[in-house]
Amino acid sequence: MRKSVVFAMAVLAGIGGSFAIAGDSKDKKQVEIKKIGEPINCVNLRSIRSTNVVDDRTIDFKMNGGKTYRNDLGSKCPSLGFEERFSYRTSISQLCNVDIIRVLHNYGGRLQEGAGCGLGKFQQIEKVPVN
Repeated sequence: MRKSVVFAMAVLAGIGGSFAIAGDSKDKKQVEIKKIGEPINCVNLRSIRSTNVVDDRTIDFKMNGGKTYRNDLGSKCPSLGFEERFSYRTSISQLCNVDIIRVLHNYGGRLQEGAGCGLGKFQQIEKVPVN
């Protein structure tokens, strides 16, 4: 896995893109999602600490400072939930609801871009444990 990530970084850095790989562990506790405020169009790329692909249409962006923004894609993004990694390209310092992500597939130790899917708005959320 480590070699694939390094390869992806080299390939994508050469074409002016970036990528994200979901965290190693899934939340196993039952939680309730609480929406905070109104959805926003963009998040600052430098503020993204990590991502967590929830399923084929949902990505959580964990930000510096502890905030989490959930992005519900407009429709299912084939294989996103299975692969749990994606790339994106942007010419500005923000990732916005008009941007396209591409699912990254591992073929023989090399990451290749697959389906392209449009992002939705970013909704700040808080995960509240359910008793």
